[in-house]
Amino acid sequence: MTDPIADMIIRVKNAFMANKAEVSIPHSKVKVAIAKILEAEGYVESFEVEPTKPQQTINVKLKYVGKIPAITEVRRLSKPGRRVYSTVKDIPRALGGYGVTIVSTSRGVITGSQARKMNVGGEVLCQIW
Repeated sequence: MTDPIADMIIRVKNAFMANKAEVSIPHSKVKVAIAKILEAEGYVESFEVEPTKPQQTINVKLKYVGKIPAITEVRRLSKPGRRVYSTVKDIPRALGGYGVTIVSTSRGVITGSQARKMNVGGEVLCQIW
């Protein structure tokens, strides 16, 4: 069983470690939502969905601070074999609040801090810092 979300975040991390300018990822709605969060939080410069056949791709332009990658570590929390759900009180903070926790809620895929403001819990997808 493959895990498309883990595949996405590992592709982004590996591209950063290899000092690539951009990375191409197979398209899905959840991956686009995660890419929007990464762009809004300043971990990537931009992304665009390219309508290629047979499947669309997401091209993510990576962001570096000097020569240092914007993303140093990623952690997949909820996996296909072990789903991790959390109430609003128990949403973990990534790196003591310096990173971003991405949560899939009934209101869409949002960050952990947005979930706390909206007072919703959900499936804790991953943490990025």
